[in-house]
Amino acid sequence: VQLQASGGGEVQAGGSLKLSCAASGGIFRNYRMGWFRQPPGKEREFVAAIRGSSSGIFYADSVKGRFTISRNNAKNTVDLQMNNLTPEDAAVYYCAATTSVTLRDASQYYYWGQGTLVTVSS
Repeated sequence: VQLQASGGGEVQAGGSLKLSCAASGGIFRNYRMGWFRQPPGKEREFVAAIRGSSSGIFYADSVKGRFTISRNNAKNTVDLQMNNLTPEDAAVYYCAATTSVTLRDASQYYYWGQGTLVTVSS
């Protein structure tokens, strides 16, 4: 499975961005998809995940109520709508795919996109 993330950029605090991840090379609906981020100088952290049929959606507490993950199995894409961004949200964002049931653990993901940079100015 190949993953290609896009949509990053610079935004002012309080603004919004939508990240997209396009998948190819596998049966997309069979994979649970996650978004992770790595702030400068910090470890990679879980942001959000969604099951194959969108029956289960999970968020990190830090983004709950501001971020929305969604997927389109017909288009093989997963999106992350990010609203009310703060400087603490600045990071390289990665999409990832897994068949594991442990969705908050980055080590359980088999495939990773290249990352897209989100910068938030105050």
